[in-house]
Amino acid sequence: MKKYKCLICGYIYDPVEGDPDGGIAPGTAFEDLPDTWICPVCGVTKADFEVAE
Repeated sequence: MKKYKCLICGYIYDPVEGDPDGGIAPGTAFEDLPDTWICPVCGVTKADFEVAE
């Protein structure tokens, strides 16, 4: 599973870790995040993320 980086603040979404504070279980692929999920640091939507290098 690929990691994704927020283009605004640089937060890295790592699917191995998920987003426990946001209710996202470890092992959840970025593609499987709900459309309502937002960056836990700056609050932007999934559209503002790209695959991390």
